[in-house]
Amino acid sequence: MKTHRQRRRAASITAALAATALALTLAPGAGWATEATPDPSASTTPEPEATPTEAVTQPPEVEETESPAPNESPTPTESTTSPEQPPAKDARRTPPSDEGISPLSAKPYMGWSSYSMQVYEGGQWITADQIMAQSDAMHDKLQEFGYEYINIDAGWNGGQDEYGRPTPSTTLFPDGLDAVIDHVHDNGQKVGLYLIPGMSLETAQKALPIYNAPGCTTENLLKQPLQQGDYWGFGYRLDFDNPCTQKYIDSIADLLGEWGVDFIKFDSVTPGSGIGDLSMDAREEVAAWSQALKRNDIWFELSWAVDINYADYWKQYADGWRVDWDVECYCGDEALTTWENVARLFPRLSDWWRHAGPAGWNDLDSLNVGNGKMDGLTRDERRTATTLWATSAAPMYLGNDMTDLDQYGLELITNREVIAVNQAGVPARPVSTATKQQVWYSLNPDGTYTVALYNLGRADADITVDWSDIGLDGSAKVRDLWAGKNLGSEADAFTAESVPIHGVRLLKVTPEKQSVLTVNDDSLRVGYAGDWVRNNGNEVPATSQPFTVAVSDTPGGGTPTPPATGLTVTLNDSDSRIGYSGSWGYSNNRGLGDHADDVHYVETNGAAFEYTFQGTGIQYVTEKHESQGEVEVYLDGQIVETVDTSLPAADGRLSQQVVYSVADLPSGSHTLRVVKKSGSFMLLDKLVVTLDSQLSTASGAFNKAAPADVTVDVLRDPSELVSISIGGEPLERDVDYTLSVATVTLTSSYLATLPVGDATLDFGFSGDHLDDVHATTADGDSVSFTFRGTGVSWLGPKGPDQGTVDVYIDGEKVESVDTHADSRVSNQELFAVSGLKDKAHTIEIVKTSGDVLRTDVFRYTVKKVG
Repeated sequence: MKTHRQRRRAASITAALAATALALTLAPGAGWATEATPDPSASTTPEPEATPTEAVTQPPEVEETESPAPNESPTPTESTTSPEQPPAKDARRTPPSDEGISPLSAKPYMGWSSYSMQVYEGGQWITADQIMAQSDAMHDKLQEFGYEYINIDAGWNGGQDEYGRPTPSTTLFPDGLDAVIDHVHDNGQKVGLYLIPGMSLETAQKALPIYNAPGCTTENLLKQPLQQGDYWGFGYRLDFDNPCTQKYIDSIADLLGEWGVDFIKFDSVTPGSGIGDLSMDAREEVAAWSQALKRNDIWFELSWAVDINYADYWKQYADGWRVDWDVECYCGDEALTTWENVARLFPRLSDWWRHAGPAGWNDLDSLNVGNGKMDGLTRDERRTATTLWATSAAPMYLGNDMTDLDQYGLELITNREVIAVNQAGVPARPVSTATKQQVWYSLNPDGTYTVALYNLGRADADITVDWSDIGLDGSAKVRDLWAGKNLGSEADAFTAESVPIHGVRLLKVTPEKQSVLTVNDDSLRVGYAGDWVRNNGNEVPATSQPFTVAVSDTPGGGTPTPPATGLTVTLNDSDSRIGYSGSWGYSNNRGLGDHADDVHYVETNGAAFEYTFQGTGIQYVTEKHESQGEVEVYLDGQIVETVDTSLPAADGRLSQQVVYSVADLPSGSHTLRVVKKSGSFMLLDKLVVTLDSQLSTASGAFNKAAPADVTVDVLRDPSELVSISIGGEPLERDVDYTLSVATVTLTSSYLATLPVGDATLDFGFSGDHLDDVHATTADGDSVSFTFRGTGVSWLGPKGPDQGTVDVYIDGEKVESVDTHADSRVSNQELFAVSGLKDKAHTIEIVKTSGDVLRTDVFRYTVKKVG
């Protein structure tokens, strides 16, 4: 009879050991506390209230309820440089077919993790009896619905063997861990274990031989000078210039394969996990473990809150990655989690959603909704959490005691229609996060939409989804997935009435015949071949520019001189175009001198705000106070400065302080991102943007006693001017103003209605759809889209730096298209075809000339959906 390893790994036994620089591993029981070992107690960040594995020799997973301040963490001997510079922000490149991502992760996994119960119960909870009981409960209650992983978290090991490889705790598993693994496998399930980066000094000093690697020992595997390897300081970073390091990792991964392990959670991964810079960097180790685990068919999950700026790196090497802090509340046995720990995931996912898809998933941590007496959530909050995990295509792994699930919990986690949403693997995106009543949606491969209507507010509320906001032009049938009920057809929108506090409605929206569906360039359904990037200066966001008119009424005064105005615009912190990530609050009527008497504020390190603007400069304006700390400023994806926003206590409080400013940027699109690093609070009061001027002048003047039209020229393509408004009220074209070629004329009849004084008109300009594009500079690179329908069109910008493309339908070239224009103009229909047979088709666009190709939107007409 073949062993588990023989059955599972027969084809991979001969896989070559790569010499790629990467590695890790925890050396359980290796005497972590030595004089030379970094002291985790040096950090002033408070520990969780309960550490479930304190008597176990393996380092416990002591993840913080708040992201720790990096400057308070133990400091390694020497800062490191990145082994590979991160790609430009929002880069998207099509990886090769052998990218190293396991086919295991074609869909988000479903299962259970022990950590929530370890925190809830405290002590050595993960005994053999407990794990086998959970396996049996899953087998009896949940397995038929797709739940299959039993993941054992921190504290499972009790030492190391003569080769420096971890060995299981004999206290927790008196009959051996293999007996537990066999029990789980006999139930038709999979087993997961937990590791962290680094190696202890003692393990290195023992110079233990490395299994199946003649001439290699654990000596000289540590990078010199010594550098801290994990957030808590249990071990040191490994040296990947030494080829024995990869062999050491391979030896552990192969041992795990022999045991029958199916899943590894790799914790304290940096950049991230409370470290906001590169003072700790586990990327080499991530790549090494990816290589070693892949050949053993083991799922590779990263934790605990990896840095989004390296998303492409995580996607290349892992099957999943945690995007935020622990969901547990660390409040003993009072509860597993809190609503606040769920609600903070919404802004986090508004950043992360586009990075997930087949072969790699955004991990939201344990889904603790199975028993109302321990969850810490109301019934509505439990359903909202389940919906968020499902619509985000996040791994659905439970944290509850599966032997004690209540009926409502079972109904939530076994709803087949909701599980199908999760397993479809299409992460939802928000229409906007600037409201407490949020609409999130995803377009499924079959042409249906999944739509979730979340009420994050403090009172029941009606929530409306407009079909146009999700890219649907046409009527659609609506089904309530939680109620399992068809709700009929709606022409333009659907309104869910009285959605309860922290409640949700989950809908399946099926477009009806002749509907037109819009697919943005960052949709998972759009495929890229070649070296493509998202945005990176190729986009033009929708923007606006103020135009000040000085209105007077002076008989005999003629036309006054236009006022001197700078090309700046001020955005209050409440502006919907500012994106907030993390658990931000809003405070108004403070009476402390804030702009518009309000601010946004956040307490958790790692939280951020972001704003993309079309201009040449920007100022970040906030309060300075003793409660504030350091913030990291990123411009166009690169960190440019760390700013201290604090004041000595004796200096009191200063409002409306410019703490960061940049000018003379290249004309075009830029993104400012500011991340909280330390202090009790980070605040945003306003942003002041120096505009990339869209107008020939920023002001004009009008005298009611000598009325005359006021003219101004548009400096970009005049078709991009979409509105002129004042105080949010639009002016009427050809009545209040006219547009001839590139000249806007504000009519004297309209200007005469304005009161004396300065009046500020807002000139609004269109941009690329959803303010983003994908672009490539290489001839032969292509973008493709597969759909079922009777017609398709391709939309994108034209510009002076663009050239020709070839268009293919179902593999046949049908047209060459010139995308060149004398000026940059967005939202152009570059190709369209109709009258196709109602079946699956693929449109492909291939770059043939020009400096750059930009792509924005595909639209297709459906005859039958679903």
